[in-house]
Amino acid sequence: MPSFADFDRRNYPIVDVATGYDGWAPTYEQTVMDEMDLALLERLHRPDWARVRRAADLGCGTGRTGAWLRGRGITNIDGVDVSAGMLALAGTRGAHTTLAQADVRDTGLPSGAYDLVISSLIDEHLPTLAPYYAEAWRLAAPGASCVMVSYHPQFMMVTGMPTHYTTPSGESVAISTNLHMMNEHMSAALETGWVLTEMVEALVDDAWLETKPKWAGLLGHPFTMAMVWSRPGQS
Repeated sequence: MPSFADFDRRNYPIVDVATGYDGWAPTYEQTVMDEMDLALLERLHRPDWARVRRAADLGCGTGRTGAWLRGRGITNIDGVDVSAGMLALAGTRGAHTTLAQADVRDTGLPSGAYDLVISSLIDEHLPTLAPYYAEAWRLAAPGASCVMVSYHPQFMMVTGMPTHYTTPSGESVAISTNLHMMNEHMSAALETGWVLTEMVEALVDDAWLETKPKWAGLLGHPFTMAMVWSRPGQS
């Protein structure tokens, strides 16, 4: 399978995930836009948000996803993230019931306790996907959903752009980035037992170019995607 290193055009210095997001935390809210992830959640027909009683927000970051879930009436949300800096910001947002510093592949959250497991823009930091989908399965109750929002692999290959941030000194720093093809998601999730129930893709459009005019050459290209997986059974 191809590696992101085969497409990397920036060759920025690379740091690990915790170090990177701790460094990015002070400016993260100013650089990540809703069109990248929350707009995709708005387009989903599944899950039925109103029926979610308890959610696990894996890689919760500054709490953006948690706040979106709160806005859909979900009031019991447990969040985990590997970055202490991001968790501190999530704590000030107040969207989560609990917050803990943990790896999304080994969260320490209770088994079979969640109607929804959700993650946004984190899978590019995982070397392999099977451990994530296995942990999501462990957390999920029968009938639960797993929602994964990801950068589109085509976007990553075309742009050669890693997940990165700018330090206070003005240096661009990449956070360890991995390329996962769609079939990797399919294989890892299906082998765990998940069933794919919906998928949507975001394209670079004219509205996006109003904010990012330098992306004009990417007009019409896929940018991010969201997959909804279901665990068979009745909740």
